[in-house]
Amino acid sequence: MTFFAASAAPASTFRYWIEPCPATTTACNTGDPQLARWAFDAWQKLSGGKLHFEATPDRDDAHIRILWSGGREGLYGEARPILVDGVRGAEVYVLPPPADSYGDDPLLRDTIVYLTCLHETGHALGLAHTDSFADIMYSFQYGGDIAGYFARYRRRLASRSDIPKYSGASEADRRHLLDLIH
Repeated sequence: MTFFAASAAPASTFRYWIEPCPATTTACNTGDPQLARWAFDAWQKLSGGKLHFEATPDRDDAHIRILWSGGREGLYGEARPILVDGVRGAEVYVLPPPADSYGDDPLLRDTIVYLTCLHETGHALGLAHTDSFADIMYSFQYGGDIAGYFARYRRRLASRSDIPKYSGASEADRRHLLDLIH
């Protein structure tokens, strides 16, 4: 989870591209791109309509690019800064968890992927890590119960369709976003 200091603001519209799930090399599921779209929808809603996200079919035109990656245990995602048409954005690498990390609860797996997309796209927008366990921008480098972090959100869900109903961001995350885009 990498933060870069320069903010993506003042752009109000961001183009995004989501990699289709590769056939091999990652633990990506066919429904993961939808989880990434829901993360963009959450930030748009949290911005009070000040930010807009639109999909583009061309990766090179996207300010924010979601890529599915394999990785090591304990690492969920990373955002690497890019510049597209003078607008700062990021290539966001999401590392879906391996099957043995969520047991027989696929909704926990979706929770982990969704919250990782939300956190890393927050970095793409210019948001920094926080030390508050309640925030989506919380850094696990401060410690805390990582499994408990994901489980707290998972308990809110009865089904996958509940994910867009609960952004996963805190009121402090929303305030930080609004401060950034003003």
